[in-house]
Amino acid sequence: MTDTVKLIECPRDAWQGLPELIPADIKVVYLCELVRAGFQHIDAVSFVSPKHVKQMADSEEVMSKLLASLPDGTTLPEIIGIVVNEKGLERALATPGVCTIGYPYSISAYFRRANANMTRAESRALVETLKRETKKAGKNLVIYVSMAFGNPYDEPWGPEIVQDTLEWLKDIHVSTVSLADTVGTATPGLVHSLYSQTKDHVAGIELGVHLHSRPDNAEEKISAAYAAGCRRFDSALTGLGGCPFAGDDLVGNIPTESVLAALTKLGATHRFTSASLAKPLALTNEIRTRFAARHEP
Repeated sequence: MTDTVKLIECPRDAWQGLPELIPADIKVVYLCELVRAGFQHIDAVSFVSPKHVKQMADSEEVMSKLLASLPDGTTLPEIIGIVVNEKGLERALATPGVCTIGYPYSISAYFRRANANMTRAESRALVETLKRETKKAGKNLVIYVSMAFGNPYDEPWGPEIVQDTLEWLKDIHVSTVSLADTVGTATPGLVHSLYSQTKDHVAGIELGVHLHSRPDNAEEKISAAYAAGCRRFDSALTGLGGCPFAGDDLVGNIPTESVLAALTKLGATHRFTSASLAKPLALTNEIRTRFAARHEP
């Protein structure tokens, strides 16, 4: 198995739960710095109702200004735009620069209602529409299996539910899936066991992890996923962020610097150094200081 990993930097996830609105121009400066640092895959925007996620109301503006701000000859990274319904899909497909559509498919009925107000059947129908329309538009699709590592709502959960979901996604030809620990409660042991038990059900699918965590065992979770065979990791610099629909206890993303520290110890191949991350880390801390007044992880 290759030791080369794919890192998806997630400023969108980092920003969406912040209480103070970040101006579009600041977001663009930040995204440009991520591109300069070498990030090739960026979860940058979402196309959701401003009534529910005010922080993401300016996604079209951000993308327009980003394209205008990058120096000539710059290779645009894979920009992921998150959608939760067909209206969001229409917006995302109409926005230049967005080349991958992301959708959080929840295996928790409670979270599905809170996040998208859909039944299981409605959500599955939407995924099939997303697959059809992204293929037609020449875009990529990534499905995040929300609550893949369990839920705090006393709902049924088990590896077999995750496996069933992955097999369905494979049947409809979804080729990229990320297992999401939406509330950050998975242990390193659970991360390893679930990934190990599910990866063989999706031969041909790029299977990643999108983990949230408290700082004390973040590196252990990444090491566990890597040992189980995972080579695709979502993270956010300094661990900022978390899903605002998952509960009041907002748990942050695993810090990108923790991901890199764990992967470097394991001998994984990546393109980043302390020097290349210095400027984006400084900007991240500025944003944390200015706009994260209430919901620190």
